[in-house]
Amino acid sequence: MPLLERKRDGDPIDPGDLRSFLQGYLKGEVEDYQMAAFLMAVVFRGMEDAELAEFVEIMLHSGAVLDLGHLPAPRVDKHSTGGVGDKVSLVLAPLVAEAGLYVPMMSGRGLGHTGGTLDKLESIPGFRTDLPLDRFQAVLEAEGVAMTGQTREIAPLDRRLYDLRSVTGTVASIPLIAASIMSKKLAEGLSVLVLDVKVGSGAFLPDPAQAETLARTMVEIGRRQGVPTSALLTAMDRPLGRSAGNALEVREALECLRGEGPDDLRTLVLELAAEMLYRSGRFSDPGTARTRATELLDGGAPLERFRRMVERQGGDPRVVDDASLLPSAAEVMPVRAERAGSVLEVRPLPLGQGVVELGGGRTRLGEPIHPEVGFDQLVQPGDEVEAGDILGRVHARTQESAERGARRVRTAIRIGKDGPLLLPLVQNRVNPDGTLAAPWA
Repeated sequence: MPLLERKRDGDPIDPGDLRSFLQGYLKGEVEDYQMAAFLMAVVFRGMEDAELAEFVEIMLHSGAVLDLGHLPAPRVDKHSTGGVGDKVSLVLAPLVAEAGLYVPMMSGRGLGHTGGTLDKLESIPGFRTDLPLDRFQAVLEAEGVAMTGQTREIAPLDRRLYDLRSVTGTVASIPLIAASIMSKKLAEGLSVLVLDVKVGSGAFLPDPAQAETLARTMVEIGRRQGVPTSALLTAMDRPLGRSAGNALEVREALECLRGEGPDDLRTLVLELAAEMLYRSGRFSDPGTARTRATELLDGGAPLERFRRMVERQGGDPRVVDDASLLPSAAEVMPVRAERAGSVLEVRPLPLGQGVVELGGGRTRLGEPIHPEVGFDQLVQPGDEVEAGDILGRVHARTQESAERGARRVRTAIRIGKDGPLLLPLVQNRVNPDGTLAAPWA
């Protein structure tokens, strides 16, 4: 096939030929092995800007694109590249909706050591993340926020390609990652998109240079599609917050919605909220946007909006006031410090892998999970501990698995005498024009 040969050799591909090839795959006229060869060639050869733009355009319009232009305020969303303890969306979405914007959030599931927003939401008894598009839009219009999974109508070509990439060693490609993320997000009918691109040992792309390239690539895709897109490069060299595991993270998100919770979670939520509110044009500067977001979060109204969304999506709204209604583990095991000192490091990867090992994550798509398991009361870098203090708690289904989880906690945490060396929580920002800038002051 000439197109495959040109891609293999790094030669330009005619947009019409690329469109015919991709549409042929959807129709069954192009075989899986031919598409796998194309994807592997992309891994090694990359994509030119024009080629990537055409690729995204075809993926985006392979299915439905929401038309939300009738709504009286901008439509905004946030996408995170994933990490350990990342429950930001549960707080951010109702907060931004409370500020007067619409948040049509289509989220994903966890895979490997990174958690997924849908899995967290589904730990709320009855909560539906499989809303048809008409029901999704009805919840959005009523509450200003709706959170669901990608439906079959949205970017079906991406769904086919993602399944193939997962079994052909072609996941780790920046153009393919960017196209997959952006084709789904742009189908939401957004006015503005903000990206949270993680950097550090617990990130999907740990290397800062690669993470920045991914951020710039997605921002450029948004620009070409007429959707102003910006990105924050944020730290994932430690877990976010003090919990990891689906139901446990819902508990922590509810604390944050009450104006409480870990400082790092609250700070990141407010930074992303300020970015979304400012980029939407609702506020003239990010400082004013952040002040308003802080007032709203401390006032409690986003918590009530979250409650209403939960009820409209079939969930038990009593969870908002009574976290004991969330799934709970049969075994809860504290892990205690063996000596005094300063917490130098809390490595996210062993903890994320530990959640999977406990049954709270998956190693392949479609695996069932146990929402009650995970870790909480985790120490954070810079904390001072005495011998016998709790480093974290393991929530497990059996004593044996709790003991394995305890070993993961000890592997993750390093205690010493010096201070921790941490990445800044927010490191850099990629503006909608692609320029790199420091975080807002």
